[in-house]
This record gives sequence, C-alpha cells and structure tokens, in this order.
Amino acid sequence: MARPLVIVESPAKARTIEKFFNRRVKVVASMGHVRDLPKSQLGVDVKNGFQPRYITIRGKGQVVKQLREEAKKAGKVYLATDPDREGEAISWHLTQVLDLDPQSPLRLTFHEVTKPALEKAMKEPRPIDMHLVEAQQARRILDRLVGYELSPLLWRKVRGGLSAGRVQSVAVRLIVEREREIEAFTPEEYWTLEAELQAGDQVFRARYQGEGPEKDRLASEEAALSVVEACRGKTFWVREVKKGQRQRQSPLPFTTSTLQQEASRQLGFTAQRTMRVAQELYEGLSLGSLGHVGLITYMRTDSTRVAQEAMEAAEKEILRRFGGAYVRLRQGGRGAQDAHEAIRPTHVDLDPDAIKEHLTRDQYRLYRLIYLRFLASQMAPARYDTMTVTLEAGETGHLFRASGSRLVFPGFLALYQEGKEDDERDEDEVSLPALEEGQMAELLDFYPEQHFTQPPPRYTEASLIKALEEKGIGRPSTYAPIVETIQKRGYVVKEQKRFYPTELGRLVTELLEEHFPKIVDVDFTARMESLLDQVEEGKVSWKEILEDFYRDFAEDLKKAEAAIEKVHLEEEVTDERCPRCGRPMVVKHGRFGPFLACSGYPECQETKPLLVKTGVACPKCGGEIVERRSRKGRVFYGCSNYPACDFVLWDRPTGETCPVCGSLMVEKRGRGGKVYTVCSNRQCEMSRVPGKGKAPVG
Repeated sequence: MARPLVIVESPAKARTIEKFFNRRVKVVASMGHVRDLPKSQLGVDVKNGFQPRYITIRGKGQVVKQLREEAKKAGKVYLATDPDREGEAISWHLTQVLDLDPQSPLRLTFHEVTKPALEKAMKEPRPIDMHLVEAQQARRILDRLVGYELSPLLWRKVRGGLSAGRVQSVAVRLIVEREREIEAFTPEEYWTLEAELQAGDQVFRARYQGEGPEKDRLASEEAALSVVEACRGKTFWVREVKKGQRQRQSPLPFTTSTLQQEASRQLGFTAQRTMRVAQELYEGLSLGSLGHVGLITYMRTDSTRVAQEAMEAAEKEILRRFGGAYVRLRQGGRGAQDAHEAIRPTHVDLDPDAIKEHLTRDQYRLYRLIYLRFLASQMAPARYDTMTVTLEAGETGHLFRASGSRLVFPGFLALYQEGKEDDERDEDEVSLPALEEGQMAELLDFYPEQHFTQPPPRYTEASLIKALEEKGIGRPSTYAPIVETIQKRGYVVKEQKRFYPTELGRLVTELLEEHFPKIVDVDFTARMESLLDQVEEGKVSWKEILEDFYRDFAEDLKKAEAAIEKVHLEEEVTDERCPRCGRPMVVKHGRFGPFLACSGYPECQETKPLLVKTGVACPKCGGEIVERRSRKGRVFYGCSNYPACDFVLWDRPTGETCPVCGSLMVEKRGRGGKVYTVCSNRQCEMSRVPGKGKAPVG
C-alpha cells in the first residue's frame, strides 16, 4: 500500500516530521509558495471582480513537477503548511497545481512540531478554510493595487525605483511625525531639589514636593534657591509615613510582537533576524541522539494562551527548581481559548544549556529567551515592601518626599528580568531608614539640579513594532517585513538603534498625506486590518472590501496625476572626489541601500560604497574607522584603508582611550538597553566592567 504524502514548506520541517512517523509517511517540501501574482504586471482584473491571475513562481517549475510525481504515487495527500492565513493560502495553491479537491479532508494544522501534535493532526484532517485563503488573497491584492498603481506615479513625479506600500507608508509616517514633534519641541527649564538627610546612622535623600498636597514645579534656579534659603538651618521632621506592599506581576508569554521587541532590547536582534531564527527553532533542529526536534510553538501569533499540559509541565519544572511558593496561582484570562497559542518551548525538559552544543549562538540565545520567558510567565509575582515618607522643614510648610521599596519575595525575578528601552527607568530598590511619624532628621545638604523637558524619543525597532501593534497596523507576520522594507527603500535610516526619516521619506510622506490621505491614515489602515479579520471569520466578502477601497483610490490617482508636479529631489553632495574624473561624489539610493556615485553620470559611471564615518582614528595606521556591514548584514567597524589595514571592531568606538591599557573604548549595550563604555581589549579589566567610572551614554 502506498505511503501517505505530507507536504510542508521547508526541508527542515520535513525532516523533523518524517522522523516522528518513522518513514511510515513520505514528507516533502514545497519550498514556500508555488504560485503568486506575476511580477511584471498588475495581475488583477479590476473590471472583473478583482479576479487575480496566478502563475507558477519563476524557478518553482521543477518543484511543482516533483510534487505532482510524488502526489501520483501517494495513497493520500495531506497539506501541513503553517497554521495561519499565509499557510492556508499555500495549501490552497497546492490543491490547484496538484489537482486536489480543497473540500476534501486533506489539511493538517498543528502549532508545534511534536509527535503528539502531529498524531492529533493526522486524526483530524479538515478541508481548506476558504475564509482564511480569501483574507490572505484580499491583503495580497490590496497591497498589489497600491504598490503597482501608486509606485509608478512616484517614479514619474519624484524618481525611479520608489515604492509606496499600503502598510509600510503608515510606518514611515509614524517616524516622520515623530521627527516633526522633535523638531517642533521647545525645551522648558525646570529644577529639582533634593535634601540629603540623616536619621540615626542612615543617610537618605528626599525630593522637594511643594507647600501643599499638589506637587509644585520649580521653574528656575531662583525658585529652587529660595526654597533652599527658607529651609536651610531648619530641622526636618516626619509628617507622614505610608507603608504598604506592591506586587510586580509575571510577564505574559511571548507573542510575535513582544518576542521581536524583547529580542531587540536584550539580544540586539532585528525583527527579521528574530523571525528567521524562530523559524529554525519551530521547524526543528538536530539534537544529536534526540534526532530532529521542534523546539518552540508556532512563532506568528498574537495569542497569550497556553495549553493546559504546557502549564502543568512548567509548574513541575518551577517546583523542581524553586519550590511551591514560586508557582503562579491560576488566573482567568491567560487560559482563554482561541485558535493559537503563545510562543513557548515545546519541551520544558529541554533546558537551553543542556542542548547548547547543538545550537548556533543565535539559536541558543533566542531559545533561552523564549524558554525563560515562558517559565517566568507561570511563576508567582515579585513582592515588595514599600514606604513613602513625607517630611517638613521646620514649620515652613515646605514638604519633601522619599519613597523606598524592598524586595521581600523575588517570584519570577529569580529567573527572568524584562529588557527596557534606553528612556525607561529601572525598578531599583531604594532603602530608607525605619522612620516613624514625628521623628527628626538632620539636614546634611541640598542638591538643586537643572533639567529641561525632553521631546518624545525616536522610535527604535522595538518601540516601532509596539506602536504598530497598539495602533492595529499590520499583523504578526508583517511586522518584520515592514521594518525591513522601509529601510531598504531609503525612507528611513537607523542610527544608534533609532530611526530617522530621510529627505526622501519626508517628501514621499508629504505627497501621500496631501493626495492619498487614506493610504497613510493610521485609523483607516487599522480599519482595513479589522475588515481582513472579518473576511477570515466569514463575516465580510473579500470582493466587497476591494470594491470599496478601489473606488476612492482610483479617483485619488486621477486627481494626483494632474495635481502633482515633477519634484526635483536634491542630491546629497559629499566631500569625496571621484577617483576616476575628480568630480564630487553624490549619495544615490539603490536596491541594496545608499551608495556613492560620480556626479558626472552618465559620462562617468564610477561608484563606490558609502562609508559611514565615526571620526575616530585607526590606532593601527592612522586612517579613519568607518562603519561597515558583513555579508550577513551585521554592522562592524573597520579601517577605511582596508585591505591595506585590517583593524576591526564589532562595537562602535567612542574616540576615547582606555585609562588602563590605552586601547580604544567602545559602546556596549547592557541590561535594560543602556549603553556603556568599555575597553575594546578583552584582556583588559576595563572590558569587563560596563561604565566603570563613567555615566551611562544612553
């Protein structure tokens, strides 16, 4: 009897699944999508109900031929692509090229590549869910209509090679608007005043609050010094003591968005890198004698639900490691039923350190992050004793306040600490003496300090993804492509892990805001996402959505074609000279990012890489250290005289030299996202002490 055939997307996933069935099932890979809209034309019949025209993707002809041959030999064909819209669409396309009935029970769905999940899926095959397929198809056609009809307009009016995506344009607008806020921001001066006090043998600080229950703002140095003058020489006494307890709840297990954010903060991963490594962990890796094992559940999800058996396995592991007090009491909400699960390890007994030798560095670090986060999500909250003390300087009415907290039970903090953005405060413990109402405290000194209000911070990759999720822009599978695309198109650049809009990004955003307001409208784009969700649920027709959208979009296109005049985008002239003809080099933008080209084009066609200068001299030859990228896209810093000089650093040099060994100091990112300076010489003691003798840079 012929073996059943199971078709998945990737060879890695195929190897893992075949191992579980012990060769009783033939498993092959489609290598992703086999059909798509043609690249060379719109591929959508707008006048005939937005009917798409699909063709076999170039280079996939041989794959399709092999799949057809395997399907003919098989006793039964099953489609086990990923459990989301994209995976459902791939399965549907496979039914079309293999002449299978999409209404027959041939679709297998599972959220983890484990033997129990696969056996359960094999017992419960279902037909293709056409609502899921139609939701993916509607998104694909929407993006094609915007991309293929709006982009040519930008080519004619701005410059060739530009693109305008339905969702990416909104992401660029967020970054542009944030830059506008920063530029329009006017800093306001304010002062803080702290009193250093002593009670018994313990010294502590209290911050000035005002002369009543409402906090007063010290707007100037004069205001701060007048308080100092009024309080100096006075005896401070405790007016009120408030004691309490505070709990810090354990974090939820990862969704796609929170995984990308945390991997950015803690590991320095881009969203694209995170998803690539997570895909490898999900599909399965060879673990020596254990064979191929899928290490995590499906990584494209917005659910925080955890399966009952996974919670029980985590509880046992927490009991083994820490004891019963550390197990979280079950709460409503986290176990709510929905189609997907959170991202979690498939086997809690596979400790990251136990399998480290079988993983790459990236795989180990990401798996460890997912593993610890999941265990922490099932642990008890951390508990703090808190105390807030209000003191008055004599009988002046001037009040000062001190707050302290002491960790009395670490709970999940015994295992896991969340990363933070550079501008987020750490929850540090602050110790206060055991003060009582009416108790006196001796004034040691005052510390007035000038501050200025700060503009909102520029987006990091983590905070941009968080904003997209909160505003309902995109879905789990789209965050990484959005972030990658807006950089590739030259609309934004990333410097020191923050996004800045380019001149091109500003110009295109302004054009879209004026002539295509819906395309860059956050609320409109979020409503479109909601409508696509309703298509998935079978509540709305996909053609109806496209008709409503295209009616206004086509009208806007006609008006914009007539209204927009040719825009002359000034080229950025550099101080570099063309090595061939001596004319200035200008910054150009290509498919793979910015580069330098001769301003004498087309007479002179000389080009060269665009080197980002650091202004730091190479200690080896005196040349300038510049930012470069490895073949895998990782940023590093090397001498501009390469290959004559091979000096290289993986971290950005600060220009300072180490006071111990004289090597260059570099910036390192530590816990919580803060940037510290350390010595680049790994043998030096200063390389192991972040920020020793220095304040944080970030």
